[in-house]
Amino acid sequence: MTMSALGEPCVLLKLGEIVLKGKNRELFERRLISNIRDALQTVDIKVDVRKRHGVIAIFLPQGATAEQADAVARRVADVPGLIWIHQAWRVAKDPDSVLKAALELAGESEEAKRGARFAVRSRRRDKRFPMTSNELDRFVGGAINDEYHLPVDLKNPELTIFIEVDRDEVFVFTGGIPGQGGLPVGSSGRALVLMSGGIDSPVAAYRMMRRGLHVDFLHFSGIPFTTSESIYKAYALVRKLDRFQGRSRLWVVPFGKAQQSIRNSGQDRLAVIAQRRLMLKTAEEVAHRIRASALITGDALGQVSSQTLANITAQDNAVELPILRPLVGWDKTEIMAEARRLGTLEISELPDEDCCSLLAPKRAETRAKIEDLKQIERRLDAEELCVQLADSIQEYTL
Repeated sequence: MTMSALGEPCVLLKLGEIVLKGKNRELFERRLISNIRDALQTVDIKVDVRKRHGVIAIFLPQGATAEQADAVARRVADVPGLIWIHQAWRVAKDPDSVLKAALELAGESEEAKRGARFAVRSRRRDKRFPMTSNELDRFVGGAINDEYHLPVDLKNPELTIFIEVDRDEVFVFTGGIPGQGGLPVGSSGRALVLMSGGIDSPVAAYRMMRRGLHVDFLHFSGIPFTTSESIYKAYALVRKLDRFQGRSRLWVVPFGKAQQSIRNSGQDRLAVIAQRRLMLKTAEEVAHRIRASALITGDALGQVSSQTLANITAQDNAVELPILRPLVGWDKTEIMAEARRLGTLEISELPDEDCCSLLAPKRAETRAKIEDLKQIERRLDAEELCVQLADSIQEYTL
């Protein structure tokens, strides 16, 4: 698409709750810009990322195409901290250039070709511009109406021409891509996700990325009593989620023999909760080694018999690190809808030999007593066992 009046293509990024951070806002913006630059390393074009008042502009090199701008926009749409991504046109800072660009942009739109209702929304960040926002709206809107005979609708337009007057140039655009919202990954610290091959834990990981956590992943495999299928699934899920943060790491613990020891303890109904406590203890040991400050699980209150309030309390008692459960109030339908949106649902639904299937009593305890669990752990020497399990982990790099 070559449009002479439209100037140079660029991408305009709108910030979300970062703008409410007051004196700390600059720290969040620096982290966000760093994340954007890291994400764009996978795009085959060199760009210039610049911070402006309330927005971030990505300038493409001279001669860049609209298709290249689209690739940049779609890549940064996965970066948490942004609420809107607009493919914009950068034009000279004078009313005539703005008018020509707006006319051409409106004329090329599919909405205009079918006679859609339209509006012009101007924002003047640089007050030195000779026209106010209202004057610019009327100036451009009147010309579009004269040229294309489109009806004006300021309340519910089908086509909106946005004009933003900045310090050195004017951005003109229509529409945009919704961003992920939330906070920049890394602005809240680092945490470790207990990653199963199921539906819940990948969604939990994503929700905490959106809250600014950079997460690593810990998967418990039933090896040597199961195959490597669950590891492949965990690896595929981490790859799918990596687009939101980059530099993801997957650690795998061979957990089968520890599970066998729990099953041999004779406490059949407590086996699932005892296993969960040992997983959390092992995860805490790993978290200390990689300097993660919290654990993340996909628990949802009441979703399965082991996720009762009493059992969740018993699990919290196993470790000192905080356990974050972003899905605790979600139902399965909500979790599956989010997994589908993220692209993880199809992977999670693939068959595998999950390590939890090794400990599947006919009836699981719904009100586990902490002292009973501690007795099992004393017999297993759980504190030493979790250190041995942490020593046995293997890293799978993306």
